[in-house]
Amino acid sequence: MNKPATIKDIARHLNISISTVSRAMRNAPDVNPDTRRAVMALSEELSYQPNKLALSLQQKQTHNIGVIVPNLDYVLACMIRGIDEVALEAGYTVMVCQSNESFGREMVNTRRLLDSLVDGFIISVSSETKVFDHFKKIQEKQMPMVVFDRVTPQLIAPSVRLDNEDGGFQATEHLIEQGYKRIAILAGPKNLGISNSRLDGYLAALKKYKIMPVEDLIVHCDFNREYAYLATQELLSMKKRPDAIFTISDRMAIGAMLAIKEKGLKMPQDIGLVGFNNEPVVSLVTPGISSVEQPAFELGKMAAKLFIETMHNNDDMSAVEEVLKPKLIIRESSQRIAIKTTRSKIYK
Repeated sequence: MNKPATIKDIARHLNISISTVSRAMRNAPDVNPDTRRAVMALSEELSYQPNKLALSLQQKQTHNIGVIVPNLDYVLACMIRGIDEVALEAGYTVMVCQSNESFGREMVNTRRLLDSLVDGFIISVSSETKVFDHFKKIQEKQMPMVVFDRVTPQLIAPSVRLDNEDGGFQATEHLIEQGYKRIAILAGPKNLGISNSRLDGYLAALKKYKIMPVEDLIVHCDFNREYAYLATQELLSMKKRPDAIFTISDRMAIGAMLAIKEKGLKMPQDIGLVGFNNEPVVSLVTPGISSVEQPAFELGKMAAKLFIETMHNNDDMSAVEEVLKPKLIIRESSQRIAIKTTRSKIYK
């Protein structure tokens, strides 16, 4: 197998110095035009490919973006597609690592991406992350960093997020308007910003309608179907069980639905259910699950645009925050009033 041609091969063939070949390839003004033409012709003949790593070190840019996400579920995969689309158009390559919600793995991924000489980072923190020194060290190196989806006040950086509080409010208000009065919430980990924001929206809706929150109806658990299933079982075993459940992710909503069906309860007649993210699965189950939709692809595109703007802007961008609005998609699992109206029309 033939070795790829090097700059030394070109210099030896033309009997000129390596530095002359290098300057000719950079179109330096002090190189004779005939020499430059000879260098370019021979490099094409030998199929010479410049060392991209060496060029990157010379230019102090690799045009690689390190992206760290908690997992590659449907929503984050849509966000990454958005990031990749903008990055590709701008001449960047996206290198994706997932932490699997592990703080330790997140730190390892950060080090490996730094070793890969990425130009900067777009990150969404794991649910285990409570210390942010590994990301602050990136900022100390003055590398551009954008935080997306899971924004945290511990990191002062340009950010893109959903208005999670509004999403929690919309879901809870909808359940109240459907006549549900004892509404439980399956919230995420207490240290996670999006969990707390969606919980804040839930509490704000209860307050608007003068419903006192019940501590036993606020359950913190991981973004996991099994945990949600077990938590819902406990809720449904209460002497005064909830008549509706709002889960802050669709994975949790599926777990809740399994427990509800196992208990023999009907949705939405006996109990209402609303999820969050509007993943395809919630429209395929029976009954279809109402869910708060977030524009994940657009959120990813915006994160990439903000990264590129930060990369090429000398101004301080740390205070820039882009916020996208959610939209509640109503399906059978929570549409109790609509079902009563339909029945009354049939009986007429």
